[in-house]
Amino acid sequence: MKTRIKLAATLLALGGTLATVSLPAAAADETQFIPLLAYRTGSFAPLGIPWADGKMDYLKLVNERDGGINGVKIVYEECETAYATDKGVECYERLKNKNGGASSFDTQSTGITFAVTDKAFTDHVSVLTVGYGLSQSADGSVFKWNFPLLGTYWTAADVMIQDIAKKLGGEDKLKGKKIALIYHDSPFGKEPIPLLESRAKDNGFELLLYPVTAPGVEQKSTWLQVRKNRPDYVLLWSAGIMTPTAIREAQAVGYPRDKMYAIWWASSENDVQDLGDVAKGYNGLTIHNSAEHGRVHEDMKKYVYDKGMGSDTDGKYFGTIGYTRGMMISMLQVEAIRTAQEKFGKGKHVTPEQAQWGMENLNITQERLEELGFAKLMRPVKTSCADHMGDDWARVIQWDGKKFNVVSDWYQSDKKYVEPLIKELGAKYAKEKKLEQRDCSKG
Repeated sequence: MKTRIKLAATLLALGGTLATVSLPAAAADETQFIPLLAYRTGSFAPLGIPWADGKMDYLKLVNERDGGINGVKIVYEECETAYATDKGVECYERLKNKNGGASSFDTQSTGITFAVTDKAFTDHVSVLTVGYGLSQSADGSVFKWNFPLLGTYWTAADVMIQDIAKKLGGEDKLKGKKIALIYHDSPFGKEPIPLLESRAKDNGFELLLYPVTAPGVEQKSTWLQVRKNRPDYVLLWSAGIMTPTAIREAQAVGYPRDKMYAIWWASSENDVQDLGDVAKGYNGLTIHNSAEHGRVHEDMKKYVYDKGMGSDTDGKYFGTIGYTRGMMISMLQVEAIRTAQEKFGKGKHVTPEQAQWGMENLNITQERLEELGFAKLMRPVKTSCADHMGDDWARVIQWDGKKFNVVSDWYQSDKKYVEPLIKELGAKYAKEKKLEQRDCSKG
């Protein structure tokens, strides 16, 4: 049995389309399956590759360092989506029932999340979207199978406005300002708009919206409008090749990079390292404190990379912000399974339904973060039936021409703006889909 599992894990570690090994039924009962949707190709590959490497490597670390989850070995299979929604749905359909059932899916795409959310209700498979996806899915009474853990795009947009207000000397100073959103014209890019519209109405600033057609390599007309309208700040919702293109165009029209704020998917070393001083002053966000390094990185080197098992074979991505976020996502999946084992049987295979319970009852304390080596990277997070997001912390980082530096204290989204949107759009979704909301007051 152990030989078969080890062989499967070795083959799966090759990644991509080669990772198609299925375990015999008996083995599936003794292991835990985590599917890995990825995009190592396409216009978002600069983001997708380190993200995918971090996710896969953390699962290897748990197997190598800990012997699995209380002795239950993790098996995984990577499926390439190229960030295409149709390919993502194909991967979901192919993997959801393999090896005893998918513990949860990190789709790596807001578009794919939209497409599989309806399916998850009937398939009873959890969809994990750390820092992306449907922002209203934080409402667990409606979205039983969705978990936007650690924060959403509404978190990010609100934190950007808070930091701008702080620089200006208070929220009252936002009145009369112009704030532009330059966004990938897709579900991903449109997600922050409701929050920003609410903020603009309440704070009195003018919101300028500039959609950019995928993949985002043609932005000249957009930045000519920026030069004409002269917004006080630009919020950038981009990923992959759209990001360096935006920064170069900002330079071309003379827009100061220190007046730009980018979503966390446009705030990793891979986005700006080739630009150097061109991007100097560029602000980005981190999910919790994912720009930091922690003991988990040391463990990864010792137990995975020193054994020649690392996914990043040329040393380009290990330890980058995108890679670290990938590790954080897999850690949350693993801890949800561990939580479920505490209720349904320690050291036993967890079903998808049981894994959902684990996601909904996470309580990752500071002590547990210390044990896992994530104490510098995250703050504690706790979920419930009603709250599928948990505590949404973020920090601002700034590129100095060579590296990112943390330049703010901790922020959380302002519930005054976020919670009404969660309730309103959650209830709207339930009505449209004819879903019965759960009564979370019963515990």
